[in-house]
Amino acid sequence: MNDSPGCPLVGVAAAYMPRLSEFSFEPGLVAAVDQHAAAVCDALVPAQRSPQARTVQREDLADYVLGFTDRLAEVSWVEPAGHDFATLRLTAVCWLIREHDLLAV
Repeated sequence: MNDSPGCPLVGVAAAYMPRLSEFSFEPGLVAAVDQHAAAVCDALVPAQRSPQARTVQREDLADYVLGFTDRLAEVSWVEPAGHDFATLRLTAVCWLIREHDLLAV
């Protein structure tokens, strides 16, 4: 996951962005990914009075992804067929990438 040149978001997006297409088939997945996306935002952007003011920055999300995927590598995580905590978190990262247009040059 960390082997993509440059920004680690590119590799995560390539691997997990297709999971966003599962939203229309699994309504529960939308809720789970939404919760994970909120948790990532909470970790990256302190809560403010106005939720609309919370903007995820590419560099911050990239650092988060590096730390998260490094930890997955340390525990020899293997992607399951379904959804576990890690796949939901990485799918949520992809949702944030898409919503905040973080791969735009």
